Amino acid sequence: MTDKVYNVLFVCTHNSARSILAEGLLNHLGRGRFQAFSAGSHPGGAVNPFALKTLTSLHIPTDGFRSKDWDEFAQPDAPALDFVFTVCDKAAGEVCPVWPGQPMTAHWGVADPAAFDGTDEQKMKLFWDTAVILKRRIELMISLPLASLDRLAIEREVKDIGSR
Repeated sequence: MTDKVYNVLFVCTHNSARSILAEGLLNHLGRGRFQAFSAGSHPGGAVNPFALKTLTSLHIPTDGFRSKDWDEFAQPDAPALDFVFTVCDKAAGEVCPVWPGQPMTAHWGVADPAAFDGTDEQKMKLFWDTAVILKRRIELMISLPLASLDRLAIEREVKDIGSR
């Protein structure tokens, strides 16, 4: 068994909802085996309050979340990334920076709950549904025997998880 901590970046356009949810979920569920980060190609400047409410409802601390540019993670002093997951369709189609260390990448697209215009109750339901989808994918990823799989097998598995 390895003591390696895997660094994971979740990318979305605005880094305000889906990528924030994924970061919080993985840091909570990964229990120290994973260090999650999130960023956006065009960060919105603020974290969506419904994302924070959703994390709070899951008993996940919400301190320190901020909307940040993905360029922070392409710098020489950035954490060495093992995985980069896009969680929205727009970011999946954009030209990503060259990530130091050549991390494994996959698209885990989820509909944007922040784009919905409805009541607060309806919005909370959509954010909750989004969190459930991301949580399931994250649980599948963290259950992979990463230390015993080769890189190609891991890449195949994490790409497949995005279709579930």
